[in-house]
Amino acid sequence: MAQAELNYNKKNVIIVGGGLSGCLQALYWSKKGYKVNIYESRPDPRSQKYYSRWRSMNLTLSERGLLPLRLVDAEDGLEEFGIRLYGRVLHSLDGELKKRKYGNPNHFILSVTRQQLNQHLINLADNDPNVNFHFEDKLIDADFNKGSAVFKNIDGTHTETCRLFIGSDGTYSKVRELLMKQIRMNYWQLCIPDGYKQLEMPPTANGEFAMDPHYLHIWPRSTFMLVALPNKNKTFTMTWFMSFQKFNELKTDEDIIKFFQKYFPDAFPLFHERSLVNQVQSYPTNKLITIKCSPYHHSDKVVISGDAAHAMCPFYGQGVNCAFEDCMILHQILDQNNMDIEKSLAEYSDTRQPDAEAIVDLTLYNYTELRLLVNSKSFIFHQKVDLFLHWLMPQKWIPLYIMTQFTNIGYAEVVQRSKFQNRIISVIECVAGVSFLGIISSIGFALYKYSKN
Repeated sequence: MAQAELNYNKKNVIIVGGGLSGCLQALYWSKKGYKVNIYESRPDPRSQKYYSRWRSMNLTLSERGLLPLRLVDAEDGLEEFGIRLYGRVLHSLDGELKKRKYGNPNHFILSVTRQQLNQHLINLADNDPNVNFHFEDKLIDADFNKGSAVFKNIDGTHTETCRLFIGSDGTYSKVRELLMKQIRMNYWQLCIPDGYKQLEMPPTANGEFAMDPHYLHIWPRSTFMLVALPNKNKTFTMTWFMSFQKFNELKTDEDIIKFFQKYFPDAFPLFHERSLVNQVQSYPTNKLITIKCSPYHHSDKVVISGDAAHAMCPFYGQGVNCAFEDCMILHQILDQNNMDIEKSLAEYSDTRQPDAEAIVDLTLYNYTELRLLVNSKSFIFHQKVDLFLHWLMPQKWIPLYIMTQFTNIGYAEVVQRSKFQNRIISVIECVAGVSFLGIISSIGFALYKYSKN
């Protein structure tokens, strides 16, 4: 598309980052009558040039992420490339499969590939007359106080101005980096000891799914785990989470084969052995990064959202849902404040940052739950009590997972309500335990008296 004429006094914004968050931001700003220019340092994801080197774990969209899409008419068409998942299947070492629904029979999450979702949103934004894309155009420098930024493309550098900059450029955000130099920003980053490898499980010989495609498949192994999500082409995208140290110990073909036969015995036959070995050896082990920062804005000049503001590990599947919710909440605040940008950005930073920190922390906890706790008898009992109380009081008592995935309750409130509910369940467990011991003691005493007679 042609270069848009930019002027600081006009209703225009520059979005840095043409990924999921950036495209959705563009659709929201366009609805408000703004001219939007999106600058993306990478090639167009719809091109073969980009597709040929694309590798990413699948994403899961829940109601928390679907609602923001729905509000800008971006939800239609998702199920053409997405698959509904209604629960989890836990794969034990002995081959036993344990299916667990998400709670309400109507609850589902949508498994999609990042590439297809990104293409879907790019196509919607590209068809919007208010939106212009500039691929392979990289942010180099910016003076946010002056509303200007320097970009570099194949033709050299160029300076652009706008009313507002939006940083949606991911975990390694250049906007955040420049913002940190211009304001007092708190910043915290954690690289966890575990990494992940991306694998692909092929269809069966007759071209069907190798496993039930309407469930999230998990192989929990205490200190590591394997997760599988289905694709429309009948493959499964597998994400293998494990410590870098353990990955480094798998040096030979035999090491890899023995490891899979030992720890994932029911999954191993579903791969082509040679293909599995090649994937493990050739695909990189990727790091997992968590980022928190504050504030998310500067005056009425710039704001960051999505991973640029709060990168999180993928263990709750909330990264994309949280990023989409960022867009919706920011624009709800703008509407409430009659488009007073400076007031709205400050309110957005103040209200969104606690929620983002809560879900960032919650994702780390969920890793422990998925790989370790799901097979614990006490954890299973806890879940049953949780779901029973939800059945009794569906509006008052909502389990943590359901609150996180299927409501729009703020993440910070979700955590607080869950802690309160857990304390009540702990009391129930104690009472149940005491009652059980009382019954056993009474039976024992009766048997003792009987034996004496």
